[in-house]
Amino acid sequence: MRFVSFQKNEQLAVGSLIPDEKTVINLTGAGLPDDLSSIVEMGKKGLVMAEKAARNAERISLSEVKLLAPFPRPRRNVICVGKNYFEHSKEFEKSGFDSTSGGQTVPDAPVIFTKATTSVIGPGEPIPASSDPSGSTDYEGELAVVIGRTGRNVVQAEAFDHVCGYTIVNDVTARSIQQLHKQWFLGKSLDGFCPMGPCFITSDEIEDVTTLNVSTRVNGELRQKACVKDLIFDIPTIIETVSSLITIIPGDIIATGTPAGVGIGFTPPKFLRPGDRVLIEIDPIGILENPVK
Repeated sequence: MRFVSFQKNEQLAVGSLIPDEKTVINLTGAGLPDDLSSIVEMGKKGLVMAEKAARNAERISLSEVKLLAPFPRPRRNVICVGKNYFEHSKEFEKSGFDSTSGGQTVPDAPVIFTKATTSVIGPGEPIPASSDPSGSTDYEGELAVVIGRTGRNVVQAEAFDHVCGYTIVNDVTARSIQQLHKQWFLGKSLDGFCPMGPCFITSDEIEDVTTLNVSTRVNGELRQKACVKDLIFDIPTIIETVSSLITIIPGDIIATGTPAGVGIGFTPPKFLRPGDRVLIEIDPIGILENPVK
């Protein structure tokens, strides 16, 4: 299923997205919770309930609702992986904005950081580059994994048993602030600096996640394009690494890293400015598009 969170007449709801029909099935109106995290926490039972509810639930035109991030306020910070595509790791090290590498281009282990829950916004919502005092706002298109099962010390062979689906994240970053504070949390966590969506797609809809392609366009110009199989540290390695130290829980969101082609990879850097539009596409999840203000 493709789940969305949406707002209609100031009411929040969870729906099932039918892209070809440009329709949302109102699952909340059929008795399910109004937040997707609660459905994910119910595990297989929640998915079965959603499938049954969708058969007879109200259908609403997409034009009549406002799509939100699938998880408008995640239960915990968004977990992120930095420098996880070879070419991006190289461009980041060469850019002069990486104050943590110590001259190391490719990391020996996954670089893990988080983004505040208050940074999350939905598709179509403006990225507030004007709130970045450094004027160095950058984009990072990424595949995000959603955890559906609690786990600790999860081994790679069992990692996908803990994944319930996927979404798209734009890991928007204030580069100069990221560089200034060494740790990346502040530069990554400004309000509105984590666009997410347009939907959350369950794992059964994707036969092999490593074959998915991630692309990012700014004002129609293709800036990023890579395949998930090109990750330095693959999804099982990321889950094994994180769960070896903290318990992963249903609803956790893990952004897996961004390909080469970010703004700081150009000379001079191509930072986001008010009036720009950023479009990230991962088929079959869809398109996450946001204007910049």
